[in-house]
Amino acid sequence: MLLDHLPPLLPVVPLLAALLLPPVGAVRRGLVHPLAAGAGAATAILALLALRRVLAEGVIHYHVGGWEPPWGIELVLDHLSAFTAVAVSGVGALALLYAGPAAGAEVRGREASFFGLALLLLASLLGMIVTGDLFNLFVFLEVASISSYALVATGDGRAPLAAFRYIVLGTVGASLYLLGVGHLYLMTGTLNMADLADRLPALASSRVLAVAVGFLVIGLGIKMGLFPLHGWLPDAYTYAPPAVTALIAPIATKAAAYALARILFSVLGVHRALTEVPLMTLLAWAGAVAIVAGGVLAIRQNDLRRLLAYSSVSQMGYIVLGIGLANRPALIGAYLHILNHAMMKGCLFFAAGAAAARLGGPALADLRWMHRRMPLTTACVIVAALSMIGVPPTGGFFSKWYLLVGAVEGGQPVLAGVILVGGLLAAVYMFRVLEHACLVRREEGDHGPAPPSGRSEASPGMLVPLLALGLGILAVGIWNAPIVSGVLRFAAPAGLR
Repeated sequence: MLLDHLPPLLPVVPLLAALLLPPVGAVRRGLVHPLAAGAGAATAILALLALRRVLAEGVIHYHVGGWEPPWGIELVLDHLSAFTAVAVSGVGALALLYAGPAAGAEVRGREASFFGLALLLLASLLGMIVTGDLFNLFVFLEVASISSYALVATGDGRAPLAAFRYIVLGTVGASLYLLGVGHLYLMTGTLNMADLADRLPALASSRVLAVAVGFLVIGLGIKMGLFPLHGWLPDAYTYAPPAVTALIAPIATKAAAYALARILFSVLGVHRALTEVPLMTLLAWAGAVAIVAGGVLAIRQNDLRRLLAYSSVSQMGYIVLGIGLANRPALIGAYLHILNHAMMKGCLFFAAGAAAARLGGPALADLRWMHRRMPLTTACVIVAALSMIGVPPTGGFFSKWYLLVGAVEGGQPVLAGVILVGGLLAAVYMFRVLEHACLVRREEGDHGPAPPSGRSEASPGMLVPLLALGLGILAVGIWNAPIVSGVLRFAAPAGLR
């Protein structure tokens, strides 16, 4: 039965579509985008079916080629991986739909290679999520990175230089991760996550284990843009084509964050291993620093894309802080924020691309009269901005609420204060966006452009996914209780308070 093969189908479907695009594009170029968008939609449906099956039957283990672990590669779908797959594939499918009109002239004549790389990226991210093998995770991680490098480099101007910096730092991150995996293999003789989890507690006081974990955490920290390892992120998000940023920014760093949580809780078992190293405390404080530093840097920006890039650094800090607190409410908040940040950052970058196409540029000053010319786009920006700040009933409020509860229950009042300060910083930098988009008035003596007389919304291909994300942000907030009680409370490791 087809549904018995859900774990491999999640990465295989977009991968097969990526391989089909070049011959299809050679015959009929107009079919490339519909095929890519259809493959993205099919993958999202498969992810929903996988989550439904996990909820009904429990964890799904799939042995590739029939080889039993630890000798063979195992794919695993549990509550956390299925939930993350839904978040990544859902936002990825909307980004692929958006990319058709958003890419426009930038990829004309290269549609097959562009959408092939986009699908390869989606397939690799889903492979990272479903794999139960550390080296297999590295392979998917690098394929995703190579796809991202190439997509960023498709832009003009400073995009190739941004891609080069991305390559250099991404290679450092991948090398550190691989060194960590090599150390673990030398110590245990296995790469299967479940097998490693059984063997590592006996090595809890090993310095080699501490070094290996340090390599893994720093390597994944670079991949997820954790401050101060974020050097590749601002330029990549700023100078890549809008269609590329709309795909990479919402989902690429979330898969790396998932990988970090999976390794720490499913492989290392932070309450059993590394008893001599305050790893989780260091992570929680690293997340707190990222929240504040990213927010302050975002406030200083006058380019909308760069502002959103630094806000991503800040928002990823919430996820890392929740992982570092390592109690049940904090982890629920971190996992819920993976979904919320994917949706609100996708919504904001979709809107940024639409506004740049209609209003003339990416600078905040170019948003003048946006509320009159693009009222639906502006409404989506307002919803996403409120979610970034943490205003109910948007989804961002509830993920930050769980993080706040986790900080209080964990006896960390300073970290609780940082979460609140992060919301205030988000209010400042998002108000700067809304001020230019909504509050500009034509003053006496103002010789700037007159108020527009008509509306100029983005094309339906760009507006529909934007509206879908705006409504999704509200839906996750309103129905957060079923998501938490039905899925995420099972995603936290057993034994956490």
